[in-house]
Amino acid sequence: MKRLVVCLLMIAFVGISGCAQMNSPMQNVKNESLNISSGGMSFPAYLSAPTATGKWPGVVLIHSFYGLEPGYLTLVDKFAGAGYVVVAPKWQTFNSSPNDEVVGQLIKDSETYLKSRDDVDTNNLGLTGFCAGGRYTMLFFPQMDFKSGVAFYGFPYSGGFANESRPADHISQLKAPMLIIHGSYDQFSKISDIYQYATELNASNKYFELKVYQGQPHGFMVQNGALSQSFQAKDAFWQMTSFFNRTLRKG
Repeated sequence: MKRLVVCLLMIAFVGISGCAQMNSPMQNVKNESLNISSGGMSFPAYLSAPTATGKWPGVVLIHSFYGLEPGYLTLVDKFAGAGYVVVAPKWQTFNSSPNDEVVGQLIKDSETYLKSRDDVDTNNLGLTGFCAGGRYTMLFFPQMDFKSGVAFYGFPYSGGFANESRPADHISQLKAPMLIIHGSYDQFSKISDIYQYATELNASNKYFELKVYQGQPHGFMVQNGALSQSFQAKDAFWQMTSFFNRTLRKG
């Protein structure tokens, strides 16, 4: 009986702690449209940052194949409200299906832009992406110097539009923690591929976390162009910010 009471108290404590995290005060934010020079081209981008004075972790956010929809703008603002400077470049500005080299360079140049800002903690930068952006996160995160990454419903065994290298081929280069978020009913990126990818990461002793939402389809965060208000989408946002809080705010 005593053991049961202790367990119940521990569960209650975890629940209260989680609620406290989810209900922490949000920052007021300012947003703007800007341009990022990359590969001799000027890519439009959307940025949102806390208005409060200070240095905040920075994150490059890579949208899905369907473009920088209004839902992503809402997501970037909400993300900034959690205490981050977030920049989302429009990687399809000149080609809806660019080569990986083009997107990789744009990610690097977006990172360089964040480092140039006075309100960014340049030692704590992260990368996140959705759909095709999830693949780019899985692909380029191991090859770059971001401190943390979150891949939403990515494609670990896809060579992309031009059948180039697969993210799974770069597992050995992974040197920082990654969170993978996926839906079990994803019709484009099968959950079985994610489990296989996780198995390979584990076998290589690479640190990752995996959150699977049973019954959720591909692209469940942004649906019909808008940020979803479903329980799963809200929880996935918390999973992302919680992970970045743990990996980008340690100094």
